[in-house]
Amino acid sequence: MSYHFENLRLEKGMYGRGGTSFAKTLEELDPSEGYRGTPLEGLDAFQRQLKRFGIHVKGADSDPVEKFFHTTESSVLFPEFVSRVVRQGLEEGGILPDITATVTKFDGMDYRSIASIPTEEEKKLLQVAEGAAIPETSVRTQENLVKLQKRGRMLVASYEAIRFQRLDLFSVTLRQIGAYIGKMHLQDAIKVLLEGDGNENPAEAVSHSGALSYDALLEFWNKFDPFAMNTLLVGGDTMLELLRLKEFQNPLTGLNFQGTGTLSTPLGAKLLRTSAMPAGTLIGLDKRYALEQVVGGEVMVEYDKLIDRQLERAAITSISGFAKLFTGASKAMKLGAEVQS
Repeated sequence: MSYHFENLRLEKGMYGRGGTSFAKTLEELDPSEGYRGTPLEGLDAFQRQLKRFGIHVKGADSDPVEKFFHTTESSVLFPEFVSRVVRQGLEEGGILPDITATVTKFDGMDYRSIASIPTEEEKKLLQVAEGAAIPETSVRTQENLVKLQKRGRMLVASYEAIRFQRLDLFSVTLRQIGAYIGKMHLQDAIKVLLEGDGNENPAEAVSHSGALSYDALLEFWNKFDPFAMNTLLVGGDTMLELLRLKEFQNPLTGLNFQGTGTLSTPLGAKLLRTSAMPAGTLIGLDKRYALEQVVGGEVMVEYDKLIDRQLERAAITSISGFAKLFTGASKAMKLGAEVQS
């Protein structure tokens, strides 16, 4: 039985179609819906092309890198392979999904978000009498633009150096590149949480001098009403201080960490540690309302160089930015020093 994907013509120009990724172009030319009920069901258009050219990318029996370059058409698949593995590394183990309320895809470099900043009077739960006006919630666009940042790494390697390397091994390096890019985006997110996105909306700074105590955490937690502090973002130094508190040494907390790999606090907040956090700083947030991530498309690679085996300096980049949603949904505590609130 012959399938459509076996006769699809692949060419370099499939990467240059404005606003459409190579994967989407492939899917348009070879829709996955047409493979329902066949042995190829569950594979996307790119995976079907790997099968077409007999390229195995995972496991001990994975092919060497040079397998992509056995034909002119199969070489066109290599940049998409690189992009996918980098994206996998960017997403694996990253904590951005745990601190962002929503992700917006945007084709551009300057983005204007929306905001709803209720007054103290508007926060009150007032009874609406018959015939009376219903309280309003105002939603407006932010005054200043959110600038998206391009973050990336340069892949520096000669084709001769990697051509005989197994794709599974080469993927480890690509995933590490993705992890580096993800950490850069996380640093951008933390900076926006602390300093704001340029619209006069930095996190409220809570002062605390001396050693961290459970009472200080309770006071910090209590400041979030009407939001809920369901996430705590800390660096390694602050994590050690937290774990030394007797309230964090409950055996059930240890069992939960061993079973799920997730640390929770006695306050019910998810505890996230990252080296991207400034020393001596703790950020509490309501993950549902604090931060919007704006992404500028897919992971980008210099497909021309990769297809032509010019790997000596091939850039791999990702564009992302962050906008504060509700200012009161995130607050910061600086430990060991007085902070102006």
